[in-house]
Amino acid sequence: MTVYIGSDHNGYEAKKDLIDLLRKDGYDVVDKGPFEYDPADDYPDFAFSVAEAVASDPDSKGILICGSGGGVTVAANKVKGIRAVYAESAEHAKALRTDDDANIIILDQLTYSLENDATIVQTFLNTPFSQEERHIRRISKISKYESEHYQN
Repeated sequence: MTVYIGSDHNGYEAKKDLIDLLRKDGYDVVDKGPFEYDPADDYPDFAFSVAEAVASDPDSKGILICGSGGGVTVAANKVKGIRAVYAESAEHAKALRTDDDANIIILDQLTYSLENDATIVQTFLNTPFSQEERHIRRISKISKYESEHYQN
């Protein structure tokens, strides 16, 4: 599976740690930046880059990290087809995959712990969408709304 990952300056070190772990686990990890620490960088740049990559590669997943998680969530969800969600625990990540078919997971730097975030990410990447009719119906409504209201 291809995993696209990005962060702002707040999540830069966490991103590097997660890339190393994911590559050791055999994932094809694509770093969408930043490629060096810059305290003046802007999270939308990296959120859009990851979200556009995931949207164009339906079998992939994405990971975004910023200070609170809020900024990259807002930005990523502006990209058609993206369901970017913040997860604070492995249980949360599992529900977001089974129920919402989330394709990007959001982590924050405020509560960062490599051990905890690695568990959240592994759960997210290894949990399939449930394919339950009620969840398919709900996601279809979101997709229909996007198609009717977003210009390509």
